[in-house]
Amino acid sequence: MKYCIMFNMRKRIATLLTLSILCSSSYAFAGDFFQGHAEYDDRFQRPQEDLFTGKTETLEKRDVITMTVSQVLDGSFSLEGDEFFAEITSDVIGDKGVILPKGTIAHGKITETGEAKRLGRNGYLNLSFDYLTTPDGREIPIEGAMSTKLHPVKEVGKIVATDIGYTAAGGLIGGMFALQALGPAAAVASHGYTLAGGAAVGGAVGLGMSLIRKGKNVLISPGDEIKVKVLSSVELPVYKEEALKQEELFYPGLDIRISNILYEKDPFGEVNTITLSVLISNMSNRTISGMDLALVNDYNTVFNPSIFGDTKLLFSQLKPGDRYAGKISFSVHSVKGTYWLTVNDRRKNKPLAKISLDNAYKHVAESVKKHNNKIKQKKKNYYKEDDPFDME
Repeated sequence: MKYCIMFNMRKRIATLLTLSILCSSSYAFAGDFFQGHAEYDDRFQRPQEDLFTGKTETLEKRDVITMTVSQVLDGSFSLEGDEFFAEITSDVIGDKGVILPKGTIAHGKITETGEAKRLGRNGYLNLSFDYLTTPDGREIPIEGAMSTKLHPVKEVGKIVATDIGYTAAGGLIGGMFALQALGPAAAVASHGYTLAGGAAVGGAVGLGMSLIRKGKNVLISPGDEIKVKVLSSVELPVYKEEALKQEELFYPGLDIRISNILYEKDPFGEVNTITLSVLISNMSNRTISGMDLALVNDYNTVFNPSIFGDTKLLFSQLKPGDRYAGKISFSVHSVKGTYWLTVNDRRKNKPLAKISLDNAYKHVAESVKKHNNKIKQKKKNYYKEDDPFDME
């Protein structure tokens, strides 16, 4: 009996201790939670007078916005109702200024899917968009749509043209086979009927190929650009230019200016190289090496200088009092992202300076911007490549 009483008392004491620990932990967690919430509000809920000019502009019906998708959309396994996100990769500018900044996120849904079918009919995806979330935290209702489906007349015309190509190719091959198998004499003696017969057989084979030919399924990959058509007008406030500037970090005495930003192809033909023209004046107390330079995107991914570009700065050292003017290139995942040029303190593994490419791009020559827009707009048909092992 004595041992039972002692055991129960110990059990109660242990229970009380456990409850007190849990209560104190919950209190601490709640304090951390509310502190984090306050920080979110302080950062994102900026007063409107700091962001906007006070003017408004209308995003008109039938306007087109260019975006990039963030995930794979595949017509062969994506389902109607699936949600996805896309990002606006360039400022949407009206007559009075920017109304949708770069980095605005669009929420979309797949409204209809269609798989590839026989007779060369391609699959398709219909997408709809219902709201945008701007970098300053505003949620904007919109109506937008995008489809990979061709107009029925264009689709039929495309299929007919392809099938005629198959049939014509089959007829040509059949005629050549008859000529080689039976010889020119047989063709002359039969007044050309052997060639005609061969062409007919070849044409039938070609027509059969066109009848069993299956179209392609849709594949939209992360980073692919899509064109979204606005279905209803939306009135939007105009941003102040200074409100859209990216934050930067400066080091005393180190002046870095980006005078030009050029998008280029790598040796394999991919548009994934950013070449910067920089002016560096090092009046700091540090020696800066080209190996200390890097590009960092908004996901904190680091991209080191490319060996395929100008490597003079890469292998240079800028001592206090030195100046440099030249170029440096970086290979990145996509030239459409948001980047900062950083100077790193390798001993402490942290940046000394961060210079925004978006801020510098506003002062790049219009001719360079046109070149960049042209080179980054890779033609996309959104279809999968043919699978040589697909025997369906």
